[in-house]
Amino acid sequence: MKIFSKEQIYEGDKLTAERQNITSTDLMERAATQIFNWMHMRMQGAQVPVHVFCGIGNNGGDGLVLARHLITHGYNVKTYVVNYSDKRSKDFLINYDRIKGVTKEWPTLMTREEDFPEIHPDDIIVDAVFGIGLNRPLVDWVKALFKHFRNTKAYTLSIDIPSGLQTDKVPENEDDVVWAGYTLSFASPKLLFFLPETAKYTVQWEVLDIGLDPEFLQTTVTEVELIGKHEVLPMYVPRQKFSHKGTFGHSLIIGGSYGKIGAVTLASRGALSAGAGLVSAFVPKCGYNVLQSAFPEAMVITDVNEEKITDIQFDIEPTVIGFGIGIGNDTKTIAAFEAFLKENKMPLVIDADGLNILSKKKALLKLLPESTILTPHPKELERLIGAWKDDFDKLEKAKTFSKKYKVIVVIKGANTITVLGDKIYVNTTGNPGLSTAGTGDVLMGIITGMLSQDYNPLVASVFGVYLHGKSADIAVEDFGYQSLIASHVIEYLGEAYIDLFKQPEQPQTQEEI
Repeated sequence: MKIFSKEQIYEGDKLTAERQNITSTDLMERAATQIFNWMHMRMQGAQVPVHVFCGIGNNGGDGLVLARHLITHGYNVKTYVVNYSDKRSKDFLINYDRIKGVTKEWPTLMTREEDFPEIHPDDIIVDAVFGIGLNRPLVDWVKALFKHFRNTKAYTLSIDIPSGLQTDKVPENEDDVVWAGYTLSFASPKLLFFLPETAKYTVQWEVLDIGLDPEFLQTTVTEVELIGKHEVLPMYVPRQKFSHKGTFGHSLIIGGSYGKIGAVTLASRGALSAGAGLVSAFVPKCGYNVLQSAFPEAMVITDVNEEKITDIQFDIEPTVIGFGIGIGNDTKTIAAFEAFLKENKMPLVIDADGLNILSKKKALLKLLPESTILTPHPKELERLIGAWKDDFDKLEKAKTFSKKYKVIVVIKGANTITVLGDKIYVNTTGNPGLSTAGTGDVLMGIITGMLSQDYNPLVASVFGVYLHGKSADIAVEDFGYQSLIASHVIEYLGEAYIDLFKQPEQPQTQEEI
Protein backbone atom coordinates (compact mmCIF):
# COMPACT_ATOMS: atom_id res chain seq x y z
CA MET A 1 0.00 0.00 0.00
CA LYS A 2 1.29 3.43 -0.90
CA ILE A 3 1.77 5.95 1.88
CA PHE A 4 1.19 9.36 0.32
CA SER A 5 2.90 12.49 1.57
CA LYS A 6 0.90 15.53 2.67
CA GLU A 7 1.77 17.28 -0.57
CA GLN A 8 0.62 14.30 -2.63
CA ILE A 9 -2.70 14.16 -0.78
CA TYR A 10 -3.31 17.84 -1.56
CA GLU A 11 -2.45 17.19 -5.21
CA GLY A 12 -4.77 14.17 -5.25
CA ASP A 13 -7.63 16.27 -3.90
CA LYS A 14 -7.04 18.88 -6.57
CA LEU A 15 -6.80 16.38 -9.44
CA THR A 16 -9.89 14.53 -8.23
CA ALA A 17 -11.98 17.70 -8.20
CA GLU A 18 -10.78 18.58 -11.72
CA ARG A 19 -11.15 15.15 -13.29
CA GLN A 20 -14.48 14.31 -11.66
CA ASN A 21 -15.85 17.81 -12.27
CA ILE A 22 -16.72 18.38 -8.63
CA THR A 23 -15.89 21.15 -6.20
CA SER A 24 -13.60 20.85 -3.19
CA THR A 25 -16.76 21.25 -1.10
CA ASP A 26 -18.26 18.19 -2.80
CA LEU A 27 -15.11 16.20 -2.05
CA MET A 28 -15.24 17.32 1.59
CA GLU A 29 -18.88 16.20 1.76
CA ARG A 30 -17.89 12.81 0.36
CA ALA A 31 -15.00 12.36 2.77
CA ALA A 32 -16.89 13.39 5.88
CA THR A 33 -19.89 11.28 4.89
CA GLN A 34 -17.56 8.28 4.96
CA ILE A 35 -16.65 9.19 8.54
CA PHE A 36 -20.33 9.45 9.41
CA ASN A 37 -21.02 6.06 7.82
CA TRP A 38 -18.20 4.54 9.85
CA MET A 39 -19.60 5.95 13.10
CA HIS A 40 -23.25 5.24 12.25
CA MET A 41 -22.53 1.58 11.53
CA ARG A 42 -20.95 1.21 14.96
CA MET A 43 -23.25 3.41 17.05
CA GLN A 44 -26.57 2.34 15.52
CA GLY A 45 -28.38 5.37 16.93
CA ALA A 46 -26.96 5.15 20.46
CA GLN A 47 -27.51 8.37 22.38
CA VAL A 48 -24.00 8.67 23.77
CA PRO A 49 -23.02 12.36 23.83
CA VAL A 50 -20.73 13.12 20.88
CA HIS A 51 -18.56 16.25 21.12
CA VAL A 52 -17.28 17.35 17.70
CA PHE A 53 -14.42 19.86 17.91
CA CYS A 54 -13.84 21.65 14.61
CA GLY A 55 -10.89 23.78 13.62
CA ILE A 56 -11.35 26.59 11.13
CA GLY A 57 -9.61 24.97 8.18
CA ASN A 58 -10.59 22.02 6.02
CA ASN A 59 -10.26 19.49 8.84
CA GLY A 60 -12.77 21.59 10.73
CA GLY A 61 -14.97 21.58 7.63
CA ASP A 62 -14.90 17.77 7.72
CA GLY A 63 -16.01 17.95 11.34
CA LEU A 64 -18.90 20.26 10.51
CA VAL A 65 -20.14 17.92 7.76
CA LEU A 66 -19.89 14.98 10.15
CA ALA A 67 -21.76 16.86 12.89
CA ARG A 68 -24.51 17.84 10.43
CA HIS A 69 -25.07 14.22 9.42
CA LEU A 70 -25.06 13.07 13.04
CA ILE A 71 -27.64 15.73 13.91
CA THR A 72 -29.96 14.88 11.00
CA HIS A 73 -29.81 11.20 12.03
CA GLY A 74 -30.92 11.95 15.57
CA TYR A 75 -27.64 11.62 17.49
CA ASN A 76 -26.85 13.54 20.66
CA VAL A 77 -24.30 15.99 19.23
CA LYS A 78 -22.48 19.03 20.58
CA THR A 79 -20.43 20.99 18.04
CA TYR A 80 -17.62 23.41 18.88
CA VAL A 81 -15.48 25.71 16.74
CA VAL A 82 -11.90 25.93 18.00
CA ASN A 83 -11.36 29.57 17.02
CA TYR A 84 -7.56 29.80 17.07
CA SER A 85 -7.32 32.37 14.22
CA ASP A 86 -9.30 34.95 12.28
CA LYS A 87 -8.76 33.07 9.01
CA ARG A 88 -11.22 30.47 7.73
CA SER A 89 -11.08 28.14 4.77
CA LYS A 90 -13.76 28.54 2.09
CA ASP A 91 -15.11 25.03 2.64
CA PHE A 92 -15.24 25.55 6.40
CA LEU A 93 -17.43 28.62 5.91
CA ILE A 94 -19.76 26.83 3.48
CA ASN A 95 -20.29 23.98 5.92
CA TYR A 96 -20.62 26.32 8.87
CA ASP A 97 -23.64 27.85 7.10
CA ARG A 98 -25.00 24.39 6.26
CA ILE A 99 -24.95 23.11 9.83
CA LYS A 100 -26.84 26.20 11.00
CA GLY A 101 -29.59 25.15 8.61
CA VAL A 102 -30.24 21.81 10.37
CA THR A 103 -30.16 22.79 14.05
CA LYS A 104 -31.12 25.65 16.31
CA GLU A 105 -28.15 24.83 18.51
CA TRP A 106 -25.37 26.46 16.52
CA PRO A 107 -21.71 25.47 17.09
CA THR A 108 -20.19 26.93 20.25
CA LEU A 109 -17.33 29.32 19.55
CA MET A 110 -14.30 28.60 21.73
CA THR A 111 -11.58 31.21 22.28
CA ARG A 112 -10.20 30.46 25.76
CA GLU A 113 -9.95 27.80 28.46
CA GLU A 114 -13.12 29.03 30.18
CA ASP A 115 -15.05 27.85 27.12
CA PHE A 116 -14.07 24.19 27.56
CA PRO A 117 -17.16 21.99 27.97
CA GLU A 118 -17.67 19.35 30.60
CA ILE A 119 -17.03 15.94 29.06
CA HIS A 120 -17.64 12.64 30.84
CA PRO A 121 -15.58 9.45 30.46
CA ASP A 122 -18.47 7.72 28.66
CA ASP A 123 -18.77 10.47 26.05
CA ILE A 124 -17.14 10.51 22.60
CA ILE A 125 -14.80 13.22 21.39
CA VAL A 126 -14.30 13.80 17.66
CA ASP A 127 -11.08 15.67 16.95
CA ALA A 128 -11.40 17.67 13.70
CA VAL A 129 -9.17 20.57 14.72
CA PHE A 130 -6.11 20.45 12.45
CA GLY A 131 -5.60 17.16 10.57
CA ILE A 132 -2.58 17.28 8.24
CA GLY A 133 -2.96 21.02 7.79
CA LEU A 134 -1.17 22.17 10.94
CA ASN A 135 1.50 24.71 9.92
CA ARG A 136 1.72 27.03 12.91
CA PRO A 137 2.71 26.92 16.60
CA LEU A 138 -0.21 26.15 18.87
CA VAL A 139 -1.63 28.85 21.11
CA ASP A 140 -1.61 27.94 24.79
CA TRP A 141 -5.34 27.54 25.21
CA VAL A 142 -5.49 25.02 22.30
CA LYS A 143 -2.71 23.03 23.97
CA ALA A 144 -4.79 23.09 27.14
CA LEU A 145 -7.81 21.88 25.16
CA PHE A 146 -5.90 18.81 23.95
CA LYS A 147 -4.81 18.11 27.51
CA HIS A 148 -8.45 18.52 28.57
CA PHE A 149 -9.46 15.85 26.05
CA ARG A 150 -6.98 13.43 27.57
CA ASN A 151 -7.94 14.22 31.16
CA THR A 152 -11.62 13.47 30.50
CA LYS A 153 -10.72 9.85 29.58
CA ALA A 154 -13.46 10.00 26.93
CA TYR A 155 -12.99 7.94 23.77
CA THR A 156 -11.37 10.16 21.14
CA LEU A 157 -11.71 9.76 17.38
CA SER A 158 -9.36 11.84 15.21
CA ILE A 159 -9.97 12.76 11.58
CA ASP A 160 -6.98 12.07 9.29
CA ILE A 161 -4.29 12.43 12.00
CA PRO A 162 -4.44 13.39 15.68
CA SER A 163 -4.41 17.18 15.91
CA GLY A 164 -1.13 18.68 17.04
CA LEU A 165 0.89 16.24 14.93
CA GLN A 166 2.64 17.23 11.73
CA THR A 167 3.31 14.65 9.04
CA ASP A 168 7.09 15.13 9.10
CA LYS A 169 7.94 16.27 12.64
CA VAL A 170 7.89 14.87 16.15
CA PRO A 171 6.10 17.16 18.65
CA GLU A 172 8.29 18.74 21.29
CA ASN A 173 5.72 18.16 24.02
CA GLU A 174 3.38 15.18 24.09
CA ASP A 175 0.74 17.23 25.91
CA ASP A 176 0.40 19.40 22.79
CA VAL A 177 -1.12 16.53 20.80
CA VAL A 178 -4.48 14.80 20.83
CA TRP A 179 -4.15 11.20 22.04
CA ALA A 180 -6.65 9.31 19.88
CA GLY A 181 -8.21 5.95 20.51
CA TYR A 182 -8.89 5.69 16.78
CA THR A 183 -7.86 7.69 13.71
CA LEU A 184 -9.71 7.61 10.39
CA SER A 185 -7.17 8.47 7.72
CA PHE A 186 -8.09 9.63 4.22
CA ALA A 187 -6.72 7.79 1.15
CA SER A 188 -3.72 6.19 2.86
CA PRO A 189 -2.21 5.75 6.30
CA LYS A 190 0.41 8.26 7.35
CA LEU A 191 4.06 7.38 8.01
CA LEU A 192 3.80 8.79 11.53
CA PHE A 193 1.45 5.91 12.47
CA PHE A 194 4.48 3.56 12.33
CA LEU A 195 7.28 5.50 14.02
CA PRO A 196 8.02 4.95 17.74
CA GLU A 197 7.87 8.63 18.67
CA THR A 198 4.55 9.34 16.93
CA ALA A 199 2.67 6.02 16.75
CA LYS A 200 1.68 6.34 20.41
CA TYR A 201 -0.75 9.15 19.60
CA THR A 202 -3.28 6.78 18.04
CA VAL A 203 -4.14 3.33 19.36
CA GLN A 204 -5.76 2.19 16.10
CA TRP A 205 -6.13 3.60 12.62
CA GLU A 206 -8.14 2.82 9.52
CA VAL A 207 -8.02 4.14 5.96
CA LEU A 208 -11.22 5.47 4.41
CA ASP A 209 -11.70 5.41 0.66
CA ILE A 210 -12.93 8.88 -0.29
CA GLY A 211 -12.97 8.26 -4.03
CA LEU A 212 -9.75 9.98 -5.07
CA ASP A 213 -8.96 9.82 -8.78
CA PRO A 214 -7.96 6.20 -9.63
CA GLU A 215 -5.25 7.26 -12.07
CA PHE A 216 -3.67 9.44 -9.41
CA LEU A 217 -3.73 6.57 -6.91
CA GLN A 218 -2.26 4.07 -9.39
CA THR A 219 0.43 6.18 -11.05
CA THR A 220 1.72 8.38 -8.24
CA VAL A 221 5.07 7.12 -7.01
CA THR A 222 5.44 7.39 -3.25
CA GLU A 223 8.59 7.46 -1.18
CA VAL A 224 7.03 5.15 1.41
CA GLU A 225 5.22 1.83 0.98
CA LEU A 226 3.40 -0.23 3.60
CA ILE A 227 4.12 -3.95 3.28
CA GLY A 228 1.47 -6.58 4.01
CA LYS A 229 0.32 -9.84 2.47
CA HIS A 230 -1.10 -8.10 -0.59
CA GLU A 231 2.32 -6.60 -1.34
CA VAL A 232 4.51 -9.68 -0.74
CA LEU A 233 2.35 -12.32 -2.42
CA PRO A 234 3.40 -11.24 -5.94
CA MET A 235 7.03 -11.55 -4.82
CA TYR A 236 6.67 -15.26 -4.09
CA VAL A 237 8.29 -17.58 -6.64
CA PRO A 238 6.75 -21.08 -6.61
CA ARG A 239 8.97 -24.14 -6.80
CA GLN A 240 9.07 -26.25 -9.95
CA LYS A 241 8.67 -30.03 -10.01
CA PHE A 242 12.20 -30.78 -11.23
CA SER A 243 14.03 -28.33 -8.99
CA HIS A 244 16.62 -29.66 -6.51
CA LYS A 245 18.65 -28.34 -3.58
CA GLY A 246 21.16 -26.76 -5.94
CA THR A 247 18.35 -24.71 -7.45
CA PHE A 248 17.87 -22.81 -4.21
CA GLY A 249 21.42 -21.85 -3.49
CA HIS A 250 23.97 -22.34 -0.74
CA SER A 251 23.92 -20.03 2.29
CA LEU A 252 27.08 -19.65 4.34
CA ILE A 253 26.68 -18.26 7.87
CA ILE A 254 29.91 -16.90 9.36
CA GLY A 255 29.89 -16.11 13.06
CA GLY A 256 30.09 -17.35 16.59
CA SER A 257 32.61 -17.30 19.39
CA TYR A 258 32.96 -19.22 22.63
CA GLY A 259 29.55 -19.13 24.36
CA LYS A 260 27.76 -17.64 21.33
CA ILE A 261 27.40 -20.54 18.95
CA GLY A 262 23.64 -20.48 19.50
CA ALA A 263 23.40 -17.34 17.35
CA VAL A 264 24.91 -19.19 14.39
CA THR A 265 22.63 -22.16 15.00
CA LEU A 266 19.55 -19.93 14.91
CA ALA A 267 20.67 -18.04 11.81
CA SER A 268 21.55 -21.28 10.00
CA ARG A 269 18.21 -22.82 10.84
CA GLY A 270 16.47 -19.64 9.74
CA ALA A 271 18.22 -19.72 6.37
CA LEU A 272 17.31 -23.33 5.68
CA SER A 273 13.74 -22.94 6.88
CA ALA A 274 13.33 -19.85 4.67
CA GLY A 275 14.12 -22.06 1.69
CA ALA A 276 17.87 -22.17 1.04
CA GLY A 277 18.89 -25.43 -0.63
CA LEU A 278 22.06 -25.84 1.41
CA VAL A 279 23.43 -24.18 4.53
CA SER A 280 26.98 -24.21 5.83
CA ALA A 281 28.24 -22.57 9.00
CA PHE A 282 31.75 -21.20 9.49
CA VAL A 283 32.54 -21.11 13.22
CA PRO A 284 35.44 -21.42 15.68
CA LYS A 285 36.39 -24.99 16.54
CA CYS A 286 34.37 -24.83 19.75
CA GLY A 287 31.21 -24.64 17.67
CA TYR A 288 31.71 -27.84 15.69
CA ASN A 289 30.06 -30.33 18.06
CA VAL A 290 27.31 -27.87 18.97
CA LEU A 291 26.19 -27.33 15.38
CA GLN A 292 26.56 -30.95 14.31
CA SER A 293 24.36 -31.97 17.23
CA ALA A 294 21.84 -29.11 17.35
CA PHE A 295 21.37 -28.69 13.61
CA PRO A 296 22.37 -31.82 11.65
CA GLU A 297 21.02 -30.38 8.39
CA ALA A 298 23.90 -27.87 8.31
CA MET A 299 27.44 -28.48 7.13
CA VAL A 300 30.15 -27.07 9.38
CA ILE A 301 33.51 -25.48 8.56
CA THR A 302 35.79 -24.41 11.38
CA ASP A 303 38.37 -21.71 11.89
CA VAL A 304 41.86 -22.67 13.03
CA ASN A 305 41.16 -20.98 16.37
CA GLU A 306 39.28 -22.75 19.14
CA GLU A 307 37.30 -19.84 20.59
CA LYS A 308 37.02 -17.10 17.98
CA ILE A 309 37.25 -16.47 14.27
CA THR A 310 40.70 -15.34 13.18
CA ASP A 311 41.10 -16.58 9.60
CA ILE A 312 38.14 -16.86 7.22
CA GLN A 313 39.08 -19.54 4.72
CA PHE A 314 36.72 -22.01 3.05
CA ASP A 315 36.74 -24.16 -0.08
CA ILE A 316 33.06 -23.92 -0.98
CA GLU A 317 31.31 -21.52 -3.33
CA PRO A 318 28.32 -20.14 -1.47
CA THR A 319 25.53 -18.22 -3.16
CA VAL A 320 25.31 -15.71 -0.31
CA ILE A 321 27.07 -15.08 2.99
CA GLY A 322 25.52 -14.00 6.27
CA PHE A 323 28.12 -12.50 8.60
CA GLY A 324 28.47 -11.24 12.13
CA ILE A 325 26.18 -12.94 14.63
CA GLY A 326 27.98 -13.79 17.87
CA ILE A 327 31.38 -13.18 16.29
CA GLY A 328 32.69 -10.68 18.85
CA ASN A 329 35.07 -7.80 18.20
CA ASP A 330 38.49 -9.22 18.99
CA THR A 331 41.28 -7.48 17.05
CA LYS A 332 42.14 -10.71 15.22
CA THR A 333 38.48 -11.16 14.27
CA ILE A 334 38.33 -7.60 12.92
CA ALA A 335 41.50 -8.21 10.90
CA ALA A 336 40.03 -11.44 9.51
CA PHE A 337 36.83 -9.61 8.51
CA GLU A 338 38.81 -6.90 6.73
CA ALA A 339 40.87 -9.48 4.83
CA PHE A 340 37.68 -11.33 3.91
CA LEU A 341 35.97 -8.16 2.61
CA LYS A 342 38.95 -7.35 0.38
CA GLU A 343 38.60 -10.70 -1.39
CA ASN A 344 34.85 -11.37 -1.22
CA LYS A 345 32.61 -11.02 -4.27
CA MET A 346 29.53 -12.78 -2.85
CA PRO A 347 26.31 -11.01 -1.75
CA LEU A 348 26.37 -10.21 1.96
CA VAL A 349 23.93 -9.91 4.86
CA ILE A 350 25.60 -8.36 7.92
CA ASP A 351 24.23 -8.27 11.45
CA ALA A 352 25.21 -7.82 15.10
CA ASP A 353 28.98 -7.73 15.71
CA GLY A 354 29.56 -7.47 11.97
CA LEU A 355 27.78 -4.11 12.12
CA ASN A 356 29.73 -3.06 15.20
CA ILE A 357 33.01 -3.79 13.42
CA LEU A 358 31.87 -1.65 10.49
CA SER A 359 31.03 1.13 12.95
CA LYS A 360 34.52 0.99 14.47
CA LYS A 361 36.27 0.87 11.09
CA LYS A 362 34.04 2.82 8.74
CA ALA A 363 36.59 2.53 5.93
CA LEU A 364 35.43 -1.08 5.60
CA LEU A 365 32.02 0.14 4.42
CA LYS A 366 33.61 1.00 1.07
CA LEU A 367 34.55 -2.67 0.63
CA LEU A 368 30.96 -3.92 0.83
CA PRO A 369 29.48 -5.33 -2.39
CA GLU A 370 26.67 -3.22 -3.84
CA SER A 371 23.26 -4.07 -2.31
CA THR A 372 24.77 -5.57 0.83
CA ILE A 373 22.00 -5.92 3.43
CA LEU A 374 22.60 -4.52 6.92
CA THR A 375 20.14 -5.46 9.69
CA PRO A 376 20.76 -3.16 12.69
CA HIS A 377 18.70 -2.68 15.80
CA PRO A 378 18.48 1.00 16.91
CA LYS A 379 21.77 1.14 18.86
CA GLU A 380 23.67 -0.59 16.05
CA LEU A 381 22.09 1.84 13.59
CA GLU A 382 23.17 4.81 15.72
CA ARG A 383 26.75 3.58 15.70
CA LEU A 384 26.62 3.35 11.91
CA ILE A 385 24.88 6.61 10.95
CA GLY A 386 25.30 8.76 14.05
CA ALA A 387 22.76 10.13 16.52
CA TRP A 388 19.50 11.55 15.21
CA LYS A 389 17.19 14.31 16.38
CA ASP A 390 13.98 12.30 15.97
CA ASP A 391 12.51 9.41 14.00
CA PHE A 392 12.15 11.46 10.83
CA ASP A 393 15.77 12.56 11.05
CA LYS A 394 16.75 8.93 11.62
CA LEU A 395 15.12 7.93 8.33
CA GLU A 396 16.79 10.81 6.47
CA LYS A 397 20.19 9.78 7.83
CA ALA A 398 19.51 6.13 6.93
CA LYS A 399 18.60 7.16 3.37
CA THR A 400 21.78 9.21 3.04
CA PHE A 401 23.84 6.30 4.38
CA SER A 402 22.14 3.84 2.01
CA LYS A 403 22.85 6.04 -1.00
CA LYS A 404 26.44 6.75 0.00
CA TYR A 405 27.44 3.11 0.42
CA LYS A 406 24.85 1.56 -1.96
CA VAL A 407 23.51 -0.74 0.74
CA ILE A 408 20.10 -1.80 2.02
CA VAL A 409 19.40 -0.94 5.66
CA VAL A 410 16.83 -3.02 7.55
CA ILE A 411 15.99 -1.05 10.71
CA LYS A 412 14.60 -3.55 13.19
CA GLY A 413 11.72 -2.45 15.39
CA ALA A 414 8.00 -2.81 16.05
CA ASN A 415 7.44 -1.84 12.41
CA THR A 416 10.72 -2.92 10.82
CA ILE A 417 11.65 -0.44 8.09
CA THR A 418 13.73 -1.31 5.03
CA VAL A 419 15.59 1.58 3.40
CA LEU A 420 17.05 1.56 -0.10
CA GLY A 421 18.13 4.97 -1.32
CA ASP A 422 15.15 7.29 -1.07
CA LYS A 423 12.62 4.45 -0.77
CA ILE A 424 11.20 3.27 2.54
CA TYR A 425 9.29 0.02 3.09
CA VAL A 426 7.34 -0.27 6.37
CA ASN A 427 6.52 -3.78 7.55
CA THR A 428 3.16 -4.60 9.16
CA THR A 429 3.83 -8.01 10.73
CA GLY A 430 5.41 -8.85 14.07
CA ASN A 431 4.56 -8.32 17.73
CA PRO A 432 6.16 -7.64 21.13
CA GLY A 433 6.96 -11.34 21.49
CA LEU A 434 9.90 -10.73 19.16
CA SER A 435 11.56 -8.70 21.93
CA THR A 436 13.64 -11.66 23.00
CA ALA A 437 17.14 -13.00 22.46
CA GLY A 438 17.95 -14.54 19.09
CA THR A 439 15.09 -13.27 16.96
CA GLY A 440 17.46 -10.88 15.18
CA ASP A 441 19.76 -13.82 14.39
CA VAL A 442 16.78 -15.63 12.91
CA LEU A 443 15.90 -12.61 10.76
CA MET A 444 19.43 -12.43 9.41
CA GLY A 445 19.23 -16.12 8.55
CA ILE A 446 15.85 -15.76 6.85
CA ILE A 447 17.03 -12.89 4.66
CA THR A 448 20.19 -14.84 3.80
CA GLY A 449 18.05 -17.83 2.85
CA MET A 450 15.82 -15.64 0.67
CA LEU A 451 18.86 -14.24 -1.16
CA SER A 452 20.11 -17.78 -1.63
CA GLN A 453 16.96 -18.58 -3.63
CA ASP A 454 17.79 -15.81 -6.10
CA TYR A 455 15.36 -13.22 -4.79
CA ASN A 456 16.88 -9.83 -5.48
CA PRO A 457 18.31 -8.09 -2.37
CA LEU A 458 15.42 -5.68 -1.89
CA VAL A 459 12.78 -8.40 -2.25
CA ALA A 460 14.80 -10.72 0.01
CA SER A 461 14.82 -7.99 2.66
CA VAL A 462 11.18 -6.93 2.42
CA PHE A 463 9.80 -10.47 1.98
CA GLY A 464 12.10 -11.88 4.66
CA VAL A 465 11.08 -9.24 7.19
CA TYR A 466 7.41 -9.92 6.44
CA LEU A 467 7.78 -13.71 6.90
CA HIS A 468 9.76 -13.26 10.12
CA GLY A 469 7.02 -11.10 11.61
CA LYS A 470 4.17 -13.24 10.30
CA SER A 471 5.72 -16.37 11.75
CA ALA A 472 5.88 -14.64 15.13
CA ASP A 473 2.25 -13.52 14.77
CA ILE A 474 1.15 -17.11 14.22
CA ALA A 475 3.41 -18.54 16.92
CA VAL A 476 2.29 -16.02 19.54
CA GLU A 477 -1.23 -17.46 19.39
CA ASP A 478 0.19 -20.66 20.91
CA PHE A 479 2.88 -19.25 23.19
CA GLY A 480 1.90 -15.69 24.13
CA TYR A 481 4.23 -12.70 24.10
CA GLN A 482 6.24 -13.63 27.18
CA SER A 483 7.00 -17.22 26.21
CA LEU A 484 7.76 -16.75 22.52
CA ILE A 485 11.40 -17.60 21.76
CA ALA A 486 13.50 -17.33 18.64
CA SER A 487 13.22 -21.05 17.83
CA HIS A 488 9.43 -20.70 17.61
CA VAL A 489 9.83 -18.15 14.83
CA ILE A 490 11.80 -20.71 12.83
CA GLU A 491 9.34 -23.50 13.58
CA TYR A 492 6.38 -21.46 12.34
CA LEU A 493 7.98 -20.17 9.13
CA GLY A 494 6.18 -22.86 7.17
CA GLU A 495 2.87 -21.58 8.51
CA ALA A 496 3.84 -18.07 7.45
CA TYR A 497 4.43 -19.28 3.89
CA ILE A 498 1.14 -21.20 3.86
CA ASP A 499 -0.71 -18.16 5.18
CA LEU A 500 0.21 -16.27 2.00
CA PHE A 501 -2.35 -18.34 0.13
CA LYS A 502 -5.09 -18.48 2.75
CA GLN A 503 -8.26 -16.63 1.85
CA PRO A 504 -9.75 -14.45 4.58
CA GLU A 505 -12.59 -16.11 6.40
CA GLN A 506 -16.02 -14.99 5.23
CA PRO A 507 -18.36 -13.72 7.95
CA GLN A 508 -21.14 -16.10 8.86
CA THR A 509 -24.64 -15.47 7.59
CA GLN A 510 -27.52 -15.10 10.02
CA GLU A 511 -28.76 -18.55 8.98
CA GLU A 512 -25.38 -20.16 9.77
CA ILE A 513 -25.26 -18.46 13.15
